[in-house]
Amino acid sequence: MADLRIVSLIPSATEIIHSLGLGDCLVGRSHECDYPASVQSLPVCTEPKFEPEGSSPEIHDRVTTLLQSALSVYRVKTEVLEPLRPTHILTQAQCEVCAVSLGDVEAAVAQLTDSQPQVISLQPNRLMDLWTDFQTVAVALEGKAGMARAQAAIAPLQQRLHDLANQVQRLEQPTVACIEWPDPLMAAGNWVPELVELAGGQCLFGTAGQHSPWLDWPSLVAANPDCIVFMPCGYDLAKTAVEAKPLTRRPEWSTLKAVQNQRVFITDGNQYFNRPGPRLVDSAEILAEIFHAQPIGSGYGDRGWQLFR
Repeated sequence: MADLRIVSLIPSATEIIHSLGLGDCLVGRSHECDYPASVQSLPVCTEPKFEPEGSSPEIHDRVTTLLQSALSVYRVKTEVLEPLRPTHILTQAQCEVCAVSLGDVEAAVAQLTDSQPQVISLQPNRLMDLWTDFQTVAVALEGKAGMARAQAAIAPLQQRLHDLANQVQRLEQPTVACIEWPDPLMAAGNWVPELVELAGGQCLFGTAGQHSPWLDWPSLVAANPDCIVFMPCGYDLAKTAVEAKPLTRRPEWSTLKAVQNQRVFITDGNQYFNRPGPRLVDSAEILAEIFHAQPIGSGYGDRGWQLFR
């Protein structure tokens, strides 16, 4: 363990490393890795190739332009990576919009002269993949001994989900629209439909294990969900409140049942729903609080979610 020098280029992997008790082995991070707070002092090894400030449609257009030009969305800063002499680099092959891609990392590693780190690529699509990622990372770092470390980290998380499912099984099961991007409108897929079900809701859009789908307004109006939950990728509560506001000016907005019953919510998607790490368990508990109007676990109101007004 003393010889490990880990660079994590995705926030979820950074959180997995800490859950495994290997946080002291991290020597570098991505520009988006910000939890736990201690990692913010680490050298930053990636940067976006687009201006990240702006409205949701502006950011969408900038990223789309890069992708249509067959360009990467992020850059690996090899000038920062080289002197860190990493033994392992954690990245992902799940979404080229969300974080630096596997291909970009492999190209960067090929340029290194002082080290040839092992690249560990994660590709989570469902909740069960989180447990696999724990095992993959632990075994890659510590061999067979890592499996016991992974199981010790996984067990309490799985127990919390089990307890949550038991707690909500006899409660109301509202229909839910989870919104991952406000403009253009996108529903949440991948692990989110499973989190909704575990929290005692019925997910109307998005399919477990599949990428988040675009959503048109007629479909949203026709489904008329009991609850609407905003969880935009990369946005905190304050930014989500700002970016969701233009939707309230659409003529269809006031006709929605969730709006009329004051069951529209914003969440900190960046910290919880968008990163498939150990805090997906917190995300499920947040949804349960939203659906059932009662504190679950440690209570996340005003920290992880708010009523949208």
